[in-house]
Amino acid sequence: MNVCILGAGSWGSGLARILGDNGNDVMMFDRDENIINEINTFHTNKDKLPVGALPTNVKATTDIKVALNFAEVVVICVPTKVLRLVLKSVNENLTSPKLFVNASKGLEPNTFKRVSEIVYEEIANENVKGFVALTGPSHAEEVIRQMLTTVCSVSENEEHAILVQKLFNNSDYFRVYTGNDLAGSEICGAIKNIYAIASGMLEGLGFGDNAKAGLITRALIEFKKIILALGGDESTVYGLTGVGDLIVTATSHHSRNFQAGMKLAQNHDLQETISSMTMVVEGARTCEAVYQACKKFNLDCPIIDAVYNVIYLHQDVNEAIKNLMTRNLKHE
Repeated sequence: MNVCILGAGSWGSGLARILGDNGNDVMMFDRDENIINEINTFHTNKDKLPVGALPTNVKATTDIKVALNFAEVVVICVPTKVLRLVLKSVNENLTSPKLFVNASKGLEPNTFKRVSEIVYEEIANENVKGFVALTGPSHAEEVIRQMLTTVCSVSENEEHAILVQKLFNNSDYFRVYTGNDLAGSEICGAIKNIYAIASGMLEGLGFGDNAKAGLITRALIEFKKIILALGGDESTVYGLTGVGDLIVTATSHHSRNFQAGMKLAQNHDLQETISSMTMVVEGARTCEAVYQACKKFNLDCPIIDAVYNVIYLHQDVNEAIKNLMTRNLKHE
């Protein structure tokens, strides 16, 4: 198939590699002319992804109309902060219906809306064939090197989920399952970044595996509360898009959110931390949205509170951890 990828960042490049390896023709869109020229000339994107190369059937353009007209399927790989702006441009330039596949992870502050909900708000309904979330435990740095990875193609429309499954599945290194809990999968993919920041804070302070294991386990309790409140299925918490994605993000130095947590623990403020990184820290923005949602639905999520207090209220990380450790004793 012909596929357009919106956003030539690290994950966009990783997905382009898979699609190209599978024999699809890919057109990547980005506003950065230097990245576009590098992809077209050298088949690399070293600033965003310093390892590996892209197949020759992957091209790139700065013209969104060219990218959209080229494709049957549109893959979203842009930060959620600019998602509405990009989708408005997409809507203005679409000339035929497309199947949208989302690979970005985040919730919108104030509205708590998922990417699928934002797509249906910003794109004329007659131009949306359907929506699929491609999500799960996957670092772009490993995918671009063709290292074994498993993810889920999730949609409320089974045919669309299977189509995207077949489009991305690669029997050598990228296995794709299907799922139908779109709400739960999108929420899991967003909130796991918050706990990755928390795990990075533990690492930055010199704590070990015991602390991170405890964090991940208690995070799953909060996962369940948040997902049920926002309309997802509890069982999704225990699959690839839930605990799988949480483990890979909260335990790896590949994770930009984990790295951000380390910097925050070392007395860097949020703006300084974000400015020092080459990739977007989605967990910081998502934390604001999830904190608001927890207050609205009266959810007791102390880890979310702690990360929010450090990021937005400038609480000392050691103090935040002390507050967690001195909460009233309770049954697990």
